Amino acid sequence: MLTNTGTAHTQLLDDFCTAVARDMTQLVTLHNAEADNTLIQSLKQAGFPTALGLRLESKDAHDAMMLVEQALAEMPDPLGEQYTDELAVDYAGIYLTHAYRASPNESVWTDEEHLERQQSMFEVREYYHRYGLGAANWRKRADDHLVLQLEFLAHLFGEEQRDEVFTTAARFMDEHLLRWLMPFANRVAGRCATPFYAGISLLTGAYCEELRNILADILEEPRPTSEETEARMQQSKPVSVDVPITFVPGAGGPSW
Repeated sequence: MLTNTGTAHTQLLDDFCTAVARDMTQLVTLHNAEADNTLIQSLKQAGFPTALGLRLESKDAHDAMMLVEQALAEMPDPLGEQYTDELAVDYAGIYLTHAYRASPNESVWTDEEHLERQQSMFEVREYYHRYGLGAANWRKRADDHLVLQLEFLAHLFGEEQRDEVFTTAARFMDEHLLRWLMPFANRVAGRCATPFYAGISLLTGAYCEELRNILADILEEPRPTSEETEARMQQSKPVSVDVPITFVPGAGGPSW
C-alpha cells in the first residue's frame, strides 16, 4: 500500500516527541525524590530502563542501562529497611547535603568561583519565562537545578509546537544542560554508594547526549563545539553601557 511520505514523517516526529517527553518525565521522577519501595517496584514492573521510549544505541547508554538493570535485579521485593536506608542516604548525599561535591545546580559547574544561583540560573530562568514557566521556589530549588532543566525539556517535547521544539531544545541543551551534565554524572557515579544512583546519573547523561545527537540529525545542523556555543552566548548577552548618573533630589540619594 502506498502512503503519504510527508504524513508518515510527521507521525514519526510526533511519536519521537511523545517518547522523549515521557522519558524525561521518568528521569525527573528519579532525580526529584529519594527512591522508595513503590518507585523501585514500579520501575521493575515497567521494565525500566529497557522500556524507555527512545532507543539508545551508544555504548555509554548501554553500559548505564546494564548498571541500572543489575542494581534493580539485586534489590529484594519488597525493598526492605536496609535498601531503603541506603538509597535515602545516597540521595541525600547527591541532592541535599552535597556530601559528594556533585552539585545538581548548573551554576556551581559554570561559575568561576563555583557558587550557586549565579549567572547560569538567571539565563535558564529566561528560557522558562519565554514559555510561561518558572521555578516554584527558586530559593529551595534553583532554576538551574537538574530536575527543573529536565522538566523544561519534558514540557518542550510534550506541549510545544514541533517546528519550534527541536531548535529550542537543542540550543537549551548546548547552552545549559550539556555544559555540565556529564561531569555531574561521572562525579556522582564515582563517589556515590549505590549502583542504582550511579547508573541513574550515567543513564541521564548518556540519554541527553544521544538525544542531542538525534536533534542534530533532525535539524541537519552539526552540534556546535563548546567554543562556538560560548561565542554565541556572549553575542546574545545584552551590551552594558556606562551612563553618567544624574542626581535627582529625593530619588535614592544618601539620607544624610
